[in-house]
Amino acid sequence: MDRSEYAQLQKTIKYHMDRYYNQDEPEISDYEYDQLMSRLKAAEREHPEWVTPESPTQIIGGVAKREAGVKVEHNVPMLSIEDVFTYDDVAAWVEKVHALHPGCRFSVETKIDGLSMSLRYRRSEQTGKLTLTMAETRGDGRVGEDVTLNALTIPDVRRELDLPCEYLELRGEVYMTHEAFFRYNELMEEAGKKPAANPRNLAAGTLRQLDASVTRERGLSLLVFNIQDCRPRSFMASHIAGMDALAAAGVHVVYHTMCETVQEVLAAIGRIGDMREELPYDIDGAVVKLDDVQMRDDFPAGSKYAPGHIAYKYPPEERVVTMDEIEVTVGRTGKLGFIGHVSDAETGRPARLCGTNVSRVTLHNQDYMREKHVGVGGKYLLKKSGDIIPKLGDVVAEPAELFTVPAVCPICGEPVVREEDTADVRCVSPACPAQLTRTISYFCSRPAMDIMGLGETLIDALVGGGYLKDYADIYALAEHRDELIEKGIIGREKNTDKLLENIERSKQNDPVRLLTALGIRNVGQSTARALMERFGSIDALASAGIDELSAVQDIGPATAQCLYDFFRNEEDRIILGKLRDRGVNMVMPETIQLSAKLQGLTFVVTGTLEHYGRKDIEELILAHGGKATGSVSKKTSYVVAGENAGGKLEKARSLGVPVLTEEEFQAMLR
Repeated sequence: MDRSEYAQLQKTIKYHMDRYYNQDEPEISDYEYDQLMSRLKAAEREHPEWVTPESPTQIIGGVAKREAGVKVEHNVPMLSIEDVFTYDDVAAWVEKVHALHPGCRFSVETKIDGLSMSLRYRRSEQTGKLTLTMAETRGDGRVGEDVTLNALTIPDVRRELDLPCEYLELRGEVYMTHEAFFRYNELMEEAGKKPAANPRNLAAGTLRQLDASVTRERGLSLLVFNIQDCRPRSFMASHIAGMDALAAAGVHVVYHTMCETVQEVLAAIGRIGDMREELPYDIDGAVVKLDDVQMRDDFPAGSKYAPGHIAYKYPPEERVVTMDEIEVTVGRTGKLGFIGHVSDAETGRPARLCGTNVSRVTLHNQDYMREKHVGVGGKYLLKKSGDIIPKLGDVVAEPAELFTVPAVCPICGEPVVREEDTADVRCVSPACPAQLTRTISYFCSRPAMDIMGLGETLIDALVGGGYLKDYADIYALAEHRDELIEKGIIGREKNTDKLLENIERSKQNDPVRLLTALGIRNVGQSTARALMERFGSIDALASAGIDELSAVQDIGPATAQCLYDFFRNEEDRIILGKLRDRGVNMVMPETIQLSAKLQGLTFVVTGTLEHYGRKDIEELILAHGGKATGSVSKKTSYVVAGENAGGKLEKARSLGVPVLTEEEFQAMLR
């Protein structure tokens, strides 16, 4: 490996470190990441002069997230453990330790695949017991974030401990059981939202939630694996004795076993590997620790790794499976999904991987299936490396025919379209039963027609009762008032009338909201406003040709085509006619241009402002010649930020977009 290859490898690893530690969205498996690190370590052993303090081998990848908690400097650095991948590496390390300390003992224990957290306890003068004072994440190993409120929602976290210490600091792994993970993903699928990739990512994101009630609902667990510090120090002289004392006090600790010889250590690693099939949570290795805590400092492993520890990483499990069937589904957003039904190529039964029976795999999209040569009858390696969700590996036997995405929606029979610059295929029919609730929910949402009280649960009931077959039927609900009250679908008379009033009031919205609500691909609020300011009415827009549409600023060929196709689709034209007949406003009001002081400037408004509502300030921006959009990009001129601004403010800072207070914005208009 030359110096340029080494630099590129560093860059690649740092990218994946950020995806794993900071974004909780890794793009590669733990095994693939470990292989990259192994290559880097080998290069640095051969060229030690290349190593700098910024090398991935010298740092921990996490960075404390300010939005998820207050930054905390660790009392004891929360370091990683050096990984090894063969039994020979384990034996060599144990023999090295024995050469310096003959007869020393080791603890071999499960390496939980989760997120590290430290717990600080101090003795209370009132109760005489140790009381939890802080919980903190690892962050970059030296500075983490305070997640105490969230930690207190985890049942395994003890608020008090009755142990002979004045101060005690524990380190454990926050994780999510398979049961809790599957429960969460089922809820996401029911809501038409993206499921989590694996329990580790979901646990990390859950622990960092700003709302502790969300953490409680999702159901995290904790297993303690180390005593970081204590007073008196004698309590942590023996690691195994300390773990046993914690367990006796009601602390949930990792599985651990005492070993002395190389053979005992290797046998324990093998037993833990066999346990994976029965554990209700994920592990990605076995940790070997010196039991005598004082001896650990005799075996430093660099600034990144805790001394006196190694972690054996299990190789990924694989099975050869046969693709028996490919099921096409349609989500609430109209996106087509593809599920492969597989069976073990040897037994014909569900494939057994990491203790679970696997009979279904996600096939993502046409590009993915083409790359993997997916087709019914084909045989493939099925992998499960650190992730609970199985993934297809290499093709073992080619299918007779590759699978091709259908040209029409399997639910409604309407043509499907592939989104530009993506591999996603969608049914765009607004009347498709698979996405009807979602379509109507979006139509009623705050950025669209803003019909307060008409949420997804009620829409589901109205769709199920046959009252809503498309979003235009919303404006016919008043015709069924007495029947709705009698059946109690909306509620009693007062609630029903209140909702019907909100629906009637929404007819007077300006057509920017209506155009947004139609859900035309690539047409959001800012695009809808630009179009309506140019054409003045929905009817004029519907009559426009491709060239006219493309002439509008920021309307590209793809968006122009989406608009053109929508207004020429017979089903969409019928629904639009029903909206017109029922009195929904389709003509822009006359606007008064107050000034051109903001001409050519694009603003994003975020957070809670003192003197303006979000809609009010956006209308003010337009009245002075500016443009208001909903997302921050390099094209954004200014972000106007109030209290609790959140992610848009962070993105503005990362892109170098100027941020204005409410007062600074007002000054621009004077």
